[in-house]
Amino acid sequence: MRVRHKPWAKDKLSAYPQYVVQNPEENRGNWQNIFEQKGPIHIEVGTGKGRFISEMAKANPSINYIGIEIQESVIVTALDRLIDADVPNIRLMNSNAADLTTFFAENEIDRVYLNFSDPWPKTRHEKRRLTYKTFLNTYEKILVKNGEIHFKTDNQGLFEYSLWSFSQYNMLLKYISLDLHNSNYEGNIETEYEEKFSNKGSRIYRCEVQFK
Repeated sequence: MRVRHKPWAKDKLSAYPQYVVQNPEENRGNWQNIFEQKGPIHIEVGTGKGRFISEMAKANPSINYIGIEIQESVIVTALDRLIDADVPNIRLMNSNAADLTTFFAENEIDRVYLNFSDPWPKTRHEKRRLTYKTFLNTYEKILVKNGEIHFKTDNQGLFEYSLWSFSQYNMLLKYISLDLHNSNYEGNIETEYEEKFSNKGSRIYRCEVQFK
């Protein structure tokens, strides 16, 4: 989907260092220090406009959240949500998540959320999928022992590929839903994309996987 360019977004992101971490690589190994209280750290790779992560932070005040989004014109909307919500347990990073080990040390993160990632459906783009083995290797490095990935998508092809990729990586499948909104799963927090796709009748797929 094409994103409308907001030339003022960069300046606004810089104006709120209490929410947007300006030089995230400098916090590698010390992320607990930027939050008011210590606790598990969950990250969302591709946080978009921030609905999911801001609602998660409100619902789980003992957990610290970091939303990572590369597009300035998108993450600035997430910043507006944070300003309105004024929750202390969330930070944003306007960064490329291609190599998370640049920003996080080993065993520093407790959970990774992947919500409605770009499916990159063409075979030649397989390596760009966020559930490709090289990404899984990166997540494993920054996650604590037995750390988890929680994954949601409306794209059946990406979901099937991801289950195969998780299996090939010898991960433990803890939960799977082929139709989340018609399941008995409780506590689901929707993303903006999720609401949009669901309203159009699309099925939502979700799984939880754990590194062994």
